[in-house]
Amino acid sequence: MNLVRSIIQVLPVSCLVAFAASAVFAQTPGAPYVPSSGQAGKDVVWVPTATVMVDKMLDVAKVTPEDYVIDLGSGDGRNVIAAAKRGAQALGVEYNNDLVEYSRRAAEAEGVADKALFVQGDMYDADISRATVMALFLLSENLRRLTPKLLGLKPGTRIVVNTFGIEGWTADEIHKVEGDCDYWCVVLLYIVPARVAGTWRLPQGELKLEQNFQTFSGTLSSGGASTPIADGRLRGDQIRFTAGGAVYAGRVNGDTMQGDPKGAATGAWTATRLRASP
Repeated sequence: MNLVRSIIQVLPVSCLVAFAASAVFAQTPGAPYVPSSGQAGKDVVWVPTATVMVDKMLDVAKVTPEDYVIDLGSGDGRNVIAAAKRGAQALGVEYNNDLVEYSRRAAEAEGVADKALFVQGDMYDADISRATVMALFLLSENLRRLTPKLLGLKPGTRIVVNTFGIEGWTADEIHKVEGDCDYWCVVLLYIVPARVAGTWRLPQGELKLEQNFQTFSGTLSSGGASTPIADGRLRGDQIRFTAGGAVYAGRVNGDTMQGDPKGAATGAWTATRLRASP
């Protein structure tokens, strides 16, 4: 799968002709480098995100000056520059060095070169550990390869993507963008969940959990009886589930859970992980 085929599937012929022409004829010999929509890249062709989409993605992610935003395959740098204008520190990783230099000049012109950093590199090798927000326009195939790295981010990290979703991972929020956006106008938000798979010890008994992204199932065993849990769900480090008619709500911190006395019928509760599962 590649973005060219995706474009062919959704655009009318007239648009495809214009699209191809812009990619071929946009550059003039001797002129300063300007990227052209549809130009080839290492893993995906470059297609710019509509300005209204950039704004919506950052709105959905609730970007603030406290955030560190990363864009992999950052293209002309518009996601990174827009995040920097909101006061966030932002990093763009782009394989095409011409695009990197173009983005740096754009950040300088916009007055955010101190907050918007661009580096040349392979997105699959990039260090994204500092990210609190990932703002991405990639194919589902690219996202699938990146999924293990994305899940390794700190729980609560927000991932906003343009149109193409992450395979097997149900988006926490989906927003359709109206206005000046003709194609690729859906924002999907994924919130990195805490890892809870494994066996936990509660005062009420032993809790065994199996996890699938932000949802989980399992059993609570006590006094020789085993009760299935229901409605297991995570939103970052926040956890909530039902067992035996009682609602458990709280937060996960590594190998411990702490119940919220105001958020569940069970009141305060604690749990310690005895064994982790993959």
